[in-house]
Amino acid sequence: MGGQACVFYGAAQFSKDVDFLILADEINFAGLHRALAELSAGRIAVPRFDSTVLARGHAVHFRCRAKGVEGLRIDVMTKLRDLPEFGILWERRTTITEEGGAEIHLLSIPDLVQAKKTQRQKDWPMISALVEGHYAALTNEPSPERIAFWLEESREAGSLVALARRFPDEAAQKLTSRPLLANAISGQLTELREALDAEVRAEQEIDRKYWEPLKREMEAFRRAEREGGQTK
Repeated sequence: MGGQACVFYGAAQFSKDVDFLILADEINFAGLHRALAELSAGRIAVPRFDSTVLARGHAVHFRCRAKGVEGLRIDVMTKLRDLPEFGILWERRTTITEEGGAEIHLLSIPDLVQAKKTQRQKDWPMISALVEGHYAALTNEPSPERIAFWLEESREAGSLVALARRFPDEAAQKLTSRPLLANAISGQLTELREALDAEVRAEQEIDRKYWEPLKREMEAFRRAEREGGQTK
């Protein structure tokens, strides 16, 4: 998940860290501990590495010190806002197999798009690139699911107008869930761009409200660590 997944999909050129969504069970956590030890990875910030903390939606941050990965940051999560539980995401994943046979599992593009709907401005161009790339790759293989995804998630005004013209019935059916498609259907580009900007702001506010209580918990974690002198 995160920026590295966007790099694999061609929606970004660089990411400074690696974000992992993991299955929250005891066996998997034991394997994660072994992997972190092999990478000489130490926790660099609150919260602590604890399954109950991860289950609330927090990320735990590590810095690697092993040879070849010095300084690499790893962020681990078990829960993502407005996305289903791990098993469903795993079933929908994209798998890339390298020449040596190693497999890399990525969030599916629709799931990655949802995960990238954050307060950070830098994430929204990546969302646009993910959707545009998905459409370019599969434009000759439209399915009901793909058409719905394109109409629901396209961030480019010109692309939305073209989609509404190509799939008019599907666009009309989506008006209730995404009213700005009315501007795409009528070809009103200025109004459509304004509506797209408003949509981003609304989604950023949803993300802010989601993280607000978690940020308060983070402050409590920091105070607890300062008072307890924890460095583990």
